[in-house]
Amino acid sequence: MTHPLSIGVAGLGTVGTGVLTVLRDNAEVIAARAGRPIVVTAVSARDRARERSVSIAGLRWYDDPVALAQDPGVDVIVECIGGSEGPARLLVEAALRAGRPVVTANKALLATHGAALAALAEARGVPLAFEAAVAGGIPAIKAIREGLAANRLFRVAGILNGTCNYILTSMREKGREFAEALAEAQRLGYAETDPAMDVDGTDAAHKLAILAALAFGRPVAFDDVHVEGVRGVSALDIRLADDLGYRIKLLGIARRTDAGISTRVHPCMVPVAHPLARVDGVFNAVVAEGDFVGRVVLEGRGAGGGPTGSAVVADLIDIARGRHTPVWGAAEAALKPAETVPMSHHEGAYYLRLMVVDRPGVIADVTAVLRDHGISLESMIQRGRSPGEAVAVVLVTHTCGEAAMTAALHRLEALDAVLETPAMIRIEALA
Repeated sequence: MTHPLSIGVAGLGTVGTGVLTVLRDNAEVIAARAGRPIVVTAVSARDRARERSVSIAGLRWYDDPVALAQDPGVDVIVECIGGSEGPARLLVEAALRAGRPVVTANKALLATHGAALAALAEARGVPLAFEAAVAGGIPAIKAIREGLAANRLFRVAGILNGTCNYILTSMREKGREFAEALAEAQRLGYAETDPAMDVDGTDAAHKLAILAALAFGRPVAFDDVHVEGVRGVSALDIRLADDLGYRIKLLGIARRTDAGISTRVHPCMVPVAHPLARVDGVFNAVVAEGDFVGRVVLEGRGAGGGPTGSAVVADLIDIARGRHTPVWGAAEAALKPAETVPMSHHEGAYYLRLMVVDRPGVIADVTAVLRDHGISLESMIQRGRSPGEAVAVVLVTHTCGEAAMTAALHRLEALDAVLETPAMIRIEALA
């Protein structure tokens, strides 16, 4: 019988226990596809006594995850601890230095330290695999790095955070404001007690940095990603977006042009006919566009023990079969740094919502500001009349520059008739 592949799993939360469950429940089919059994023989976590959904009886236990990396009976380390520093980073570095393959679901670690870790893995000649780090069970990493390897990709975009997508869907379908939708997501377990990483866009930015590095053959560059979250999106904006033929989604968008590469995460108005507009709830989606393949759309569950555990095990099967792909799709020497296009150079159409005092001359003042900054209007909507009271005025612009829009927003907010900070959402045709 072929010798089993022995696995050490660090971190027994949702993802770690998901890995154990997938390996045990689908052991027969996994062994057939891997060419040999894949078995967990050792684990590490913070609390040995904690009640878990899967038994760890008979497995070697390590309080220190770095000690797990030194276990001579372990062939591959699976890191499910999370976080860009601390035990997760120490474990991965120790395992790679020891010449052990690593499979990780840790997008923060890869986005922050991916270049150094890839160099270490390359120097030791061992795999560093991370299918589970982006979009859960969707095979986005393999699709971009391997399935589309013959193409020059010019854009990769997607809904990369299920928590935000659930919140925005709930706001649209149930007419809820952000705070209420977030509280519901927390009750259902879709959002953490501290939701900042998700709702402020950082989680999606980690994933976008990884996708951009793979798509464009450059070193991972998290610090270059422009990041905005969804806290400022209101139920009114979502209703108005529907009226205008859009859905509001938190998107990560990476694009390559002659000027360089832009990477940005922020709420977007997406035309209802686009595939991303129809991805709702906790689902994720990734769209890649290349010169020969055209547009490829992948959709599925982006989080949870089952989908993420499935992605981890897919990497383990590759390792069991001896399939070894460079971390970022090419050797470190072949990766080419690219010029970063700053957010201030972005050009596109914009949705603006102003809450203004309904009185004569206000619209003239608003349009004068836009005119002064070279911004032309495609349409304007004012719903109802309420003389002397606050009303919403919605403006949709033609294509203009981000810098001009930013300057115009500062002047608009300073107008005495404008009662609150203007709402601005970028319109993404994604054509």
